[in-house]
Amino acid sequence: MSDAFELEATSRADVGKGASRRLRRLEKKIPAIVYGGGKDPSSITLGHDDLWHHLENEAFFSHIITLKIDGTAEDVLLKDLQRHPAKDLLMHADFLRVDKNQPIVVNVPLHFTNEEACIGVKVQGGRISHFANDIEIRCLPKDLPEYIEVDMLEVESGMVLHISDVVLPTGVESVALSHGAEHDLAIANIAQPKGIVDEDAAEGDAADEPKDEDSSES
Repeated sequence: MSDAFELEATSRADVGKGASRRLRRLEKKIPAIVYGGGKDPSSITLGHDDLWHHLENEAFFSHIITLKIDGTAEDVLLKDLQRHPAKDLLMHADFLRVDKNQPIVVNVPLHFTNEEACIGVKVQGGRISHFANDIEIRCLPKDLPEYIEVDMLEVESGMVLHISDVVLPTGVESVALSHGAEHDLAIANIAQPKGIVDEDAAEGDAADEPKDEDSSES
């Protein structure tokens, strides 16, 4: 992981909707909570603009964050984020404490590469569709990838890629696949160009058509 993320926070004793509104309106801060790690949940406050700035980096969502609460650092993951439905405002954040010796479950972005150069598009004229932008993985914090690359170079028109086709880094496993092959969901495909008919299907249809009988046969 190439980036390091840090957030400054302070403990919060004044909780409730009224207190949260005052934080957001008067102090330009937002309420948040930190939980997990065998400790009691902690209510904290964060600088709105500081968090907003970090959110502009995709890696922030799948990265171990150093959260300094009253000067004491904890390793956490961002687990939930509430935004205002109509304004560019953050409303609340949830952070999960991370133990370096315990596996974590995280949704990590998929980065599809070589799409324009892939056989199904460049040679065969197909069109790529994405069914998933991220996948859920399980790993130790030290093995957490910033993203997972899906190389499309050799994918042909008509092919469908599944989670099982993704090459995962060492120490990383798919949560979905751990539940069985029936959870091997599609993540992308390359649709055949319009007007192209599958040859095997066409031959099968032709074989099923009734043949014209000779009406002169006695």
